[in-house]
Amino acid sequence: MTKMPALFVGHGSPTNVFEDNIYTRQWQAMGKILPRPKAILAISGHWYFSTSAVTAMANPRTIHDFYNFPPKFYDYEYPAPGVPELADRIVELAKPLWAGADRDQWGLDHGTWSVLHHIFPEADIPVAQLSLNGVKPMEYHVEFGRKIAALREEGVMVMGSGNIVHNLGRIAWDKPLFGEDWAERFDKAVKEKLATDPANILEVLDHPDYDLAVPTPDHFIPILYLAGMAAEEGITLKAWSEGYALGGLSMTGYALGLDDADLEKVKAAGEMEPA
Repeated sequence: MTKMPALFVGHGSPTNVFEDNIYTRQWQAMGKILPRPKAILAISGHWYFSTSAVTAMANPRTIHDFYNFPPKFYDYEYPAPGVPELADRIVELAKPLWAGADRDQWGLDHGTWSVLHHIFPEADIPVAQLSLNGVKPMEYHVEFGRKIAALREEGVMVMGSGNIVHNLGRIAWDKPLFGEDWAERFDKAVKEKLATDPANILEVLDHPDYDLAVPTPDHFIPILYLAGMAAEEGITLKAWSEGYALGGLSMTGYALGLDDADLEKVKAAGEMEPA
């Protein structure tokens, strides 16, 4: 079997689920290029708590993890089936790191469904979600990524979802496609590291703009799993979506296992006029 590609997506606001913009068009284009996976393992910045867990329910609920949005956002459902056996597989792969099977608590949060709505709109591919263990050091997440790299050979698409730069305290609501200088500098430093030396991605924590770009680690950590996967395979990550939003968000996306021609097609889709 050909290895399944893996993605990191800069998911931005939940409003992207209903919008037609540069990024949602690129997500839709990516869905047309990707081979159909047997299952998807999503790693979202919105499930950040004190342990590593994998959803293991047959029908994960759609979680509306935001406030003061219009009713249509709370009515939205992404009814993808679950994949309990994937939780069991990840528990084994992670050893000696510990992971548990979540059979009744979480589900699919907007970091997952707002993106999959565009990539796989039929919601007919089984999806599991992996939590981010917020009490572990950054090295833990890179190592966990190394351990789940084998999923690519088993037909599972790993999708990290967050934002490399995510500073909601510096949001500029009147600048929808703008990135502050510090946001661009840090985003570019991460891009260079992922393209050349993903095994040492944690060197970017010493970047002078890290504290502004990553005031909390939750949205940054998902890229560490992709970096770990790339390091385990001795390959690098390539950007397929680039840009900024509201001054303090990077929308950059990365891929493993897709060729340059496909990535250029996805990038170009964002430059097309809306249908």
